[in-house]
Amino acid sequence: MPYFDTASAAPLHPVARQALLAALDEGWADPARLYREGRRARLLLDAAREAAAEAVGCRPDELVFTSSGTTAVHAGIAGALSGRRRVGRHLALSAVEHSSVLHSAAAHEAAGGSFTEVPVERSGAVDPAAYAGALLADTALACLQSANHEVGTEQPVAEVAALCAEAGVPLLVDAAQSLGWGPVAGRWSLLTASAHKWGGPAGVGLLAVRKGVRFAPQGPAGERESGRAPGFENLPAIVAAAASLRAVRDEAAAEAVRLRALVGRIRSVVAERVGDVEVVGDPERRLPHLVTFSCLYVDGETLLHELDRHGFSVSSGSSCTSSTLEPSHVLKAMGVLSEGNVRVSLPMGTAEADVDRFLDVLPGLVAEVRERLGAPVSAPPSPAPVASLVVDALGRRCPIPVIELAKVIGEVPVGATVTVLADDEAARLDIPAWCEMREQEYVGEEPADRGSAYVVRRLS
Repeated sequence: MPYFDTASAAPLHPVARQALLAALDEGWADPARLYREGRRARLLLDAAREAAAEAVGCRPDELVFTSSGTTAVHAGIAGALSGRRRVGRHLALSAVEHSSVLHSAAAHEAAGGSFTEVPVERSGAVDPAAYAGALLADTALACLQSANHEVGTEQPVAEVAALCAEAGVPLLVDAAQSLGWGPVAGRWSLLTASAHKWGGPAGVGLLAVRKGVRFAPQGPAGERESGRAPGFENLPAIVAAAASLRAVRDEAAAEAVRLRALVGRIRSVVAERVGDVEVVGDPERRLPHLVTFSCLYVDGETLLHELDRHGFSVSSGSSCTSSTLEPSHVLKAMGVLSEGNVRVSLPMGTAEADVDRFLDVLPGLVAEVRERLGAPVSAPPSPAPVASLVVDALGRRCPIPVIELAKVIGEVPVGATVTVLADDEAARLDIPAWCEMREQEYVGEEPADRGSAYVVRRLS
């Protein structure tokens, strides 16, 4: 069964398995103790730290191991903000950061701080000049991911890091999705990552803090990991994480070329065979293994279930697949279609035949889901145009509001409007996206007794 969701968690690398089993026998003792078993454990911990630091591009004494990538993000942001509290309490971050960064920002704001979200372009990347505009006199810390976890777009980290250095603001880089492919370029100040993203065991994160960065660990003080990650180290998992990081780096160059070609094939074939689809993210400046596309008139949850039934494990950022009824904050910030969203992230070693079978199966499944929902196959006739129409889609979830809009747009003359009443948050994103795909004019959103009224003008 092809597993195409390595952006969530990569399969355990064989080297990680071997190192984990060996470390269970050799690394069970307390590395802080001076007797033989403790010294042996300390040697393993030091070797793992050196290997991880070499992969990150920092000194071993600048890197600590945490219990997860999320813990590393929370500890890194809290420690840097506290260490620079005399400068100010402002935090800058991009609008497409991982939820762990957004949650840290929300907690910081609740405690009396402030933050600015830098918008992104439709490709998902920030404009360095726009990011520089968010660096204020009281900015204590800036955050920017190295590459996006949902659409694969690589961020201009080196450019932003240079601007942050010029402004005297440390930059924290969330490198969870990219570290397995190579080091992060630029003059970053702090870096976080998560082992299960590159094929290491879950429950191991990395936090690197460059020398000279003011940093004050939060919470009760601990004696281990420089006081930045309290608690007893999970030494076998740490050893396995460092060993697998070195192993995937050795394979990265060749696999990046191969997987980039497979993802390129997915990007082009999906656009050709599926129809009414938006492939999102930067087509060039992207991770080699990840592609996201959104299918118009498709319920994302149903499509994922159908793909799973046919043997494909994929993910989605569609609100149709979540319990929050909110579209992905990443897709929302990009202003792209969210309904019927599919994220494919290929693990190393993915067979070309599995990708070909996915591309053979997908168009038929999308067509079946659209047929069940009564989506229009082609533009409907307009025998008796009317001046304007109102579509009541209140209480109906995506993609129904867009489907109802598509059904009636041909019933109004060119220049007239269709108003869609909807209370599904995804409509705020998907109706403008439909207009762009269909070359119709999105007039805007108006208040309504319930939900919102989305006005569309027919142009053709």
